[in-house]
Amino acid sequence: MTPSRRHRANRFRAALAVTLIATLAGCSTVKGWMHKMGDSENVHQPAALTAITPSIRVQKLWARSVGKGERQLDLSDRPTIDGDRVYVIEPYGHNLYALDLRSGRQLWKTTQAKVRFTGGPGVGAGVVVAGSVNGDVLAFAADTGAERWHANVTSEVLSTPLVAGDVVIVRSGDGHVAAFDLADGKRRWGYERQVPALSLRGESSPVLAGNGLVYIGFADGTLTALRASDGAKAWEQVVAQPEGRSDIDRMAGIDGEILAGPDGVFAVSYKGKVGAFAPESGAQGWSHSLVSYGGLARGGDSLYVSDASGTVWALDRTSGAALWKQDALAWRWLSTPAVQDGYVVVGDLQGYLHWLKPDSGAIVARERIGGNKDAIRGTPQVSADGILVAETTKGRIAAFQIAK
Repeated sequence: MTPSRRHRANRFRAALAVTLIATLAGCSTVKGWMHKMGDSENVHQPAALTAITPSIRVQKLWARSVGKGERQLDLSDRPTIDGDRVYVIEPYGHNLYALDLRSGRQLWKTTQAKVRFTGGPGVGAGVVVAGSVNGDVLAFAADTGAERWHANVTSEVLSTPLVAGDVVIVRSGDGHVAAFDLADGKRRWGYERQVPALSLRGESSPVLAGNGLVYIGFADGTLTALRASDGAKAWEQVVAQPEGRSDIDRMAGIDGEILAGPDGVFAVSYKGKVGAFAPESGAQGWSHSLVSYGGLARGGDSLYVSDASGTVWALDRTSGAALWKQDALAWRWLSTPAVQDGYVVVGDLQGYLHWLKPDSGAIVARERIGGNKDAIRGTPQVSADGILVAETTKGRIAAFQIAK
């Protein structure tokens, strides 16, 4: 499946805010241009939602605000769940919150007057780490919010930092990856990859597997495995080859969540490929043609992905074969799917969450967090006991549970 040039230009302008990475961070010209984008830029109108008869009961546990929103910067901020707490940044704001998972009650809040947080907080080993639009990296005590250390990377941080053992691994928008000591923030190692002049507005977050390797997708369509201990490259594979006459045609970024486990590493490229790779060697297994600006979710033996036209797909994990597709949400700029109690959940550009049956893709429930211009771009997160939390671009966050 290859998108038309017209479709790519639409996603380029309005949904991903494709930008010149070299001039993006702190650039008022780029930000001003992004502010002017809106529904008038859409080549495709989002599909109207049709009435459904819910076959499961979804209960909203709580909802609250965590700021005024991202100001149309086209971020994909997402919360992070750790145990009985939710950690969330104020979109393009100065605050980092710790909330009670079941009630939404604020446990603590940190304010950094000179820092605007972006991406999402990474959590591990009693530390919460968040990045900023100007390349700040800050670590806080997870229980109290007390600041532990402050470091810097070379450009904006749009992805979620990874806590991997005794290091924090941060990927920045210029293709650099840096590791910092978890205890004091001292730089341990770095890795650099050249990025194309034009890229999707977003970055895949580093993912750790049990083998000590960290997997990162880059803007040129390359999937790279680095050793968490020292940053040495174990292997790299091209998920999709950048090809075409123009910079737009050659856009091949891996922009969403990578799945990594002992049975495979799975990644999807905007150029039009989903691939499965061996964790240790990078040897490619199967490849499936599909265009996505998001990432992958897994439920049992199925992988779930939203494509760039708003179709949700289920793929067989072992072969990549399509099991079903759901196209009733066309052009609604869907988030990366999440899996809650077996059901597939996606957010859309109008603040709706949609629950789909895992065996057929039928829409079985729908709830709303925000308004018409209050999109859910960041991937919804699900706790170990089945509570789903999602955040909108205007700083609304809510938690949902499927009634048993």
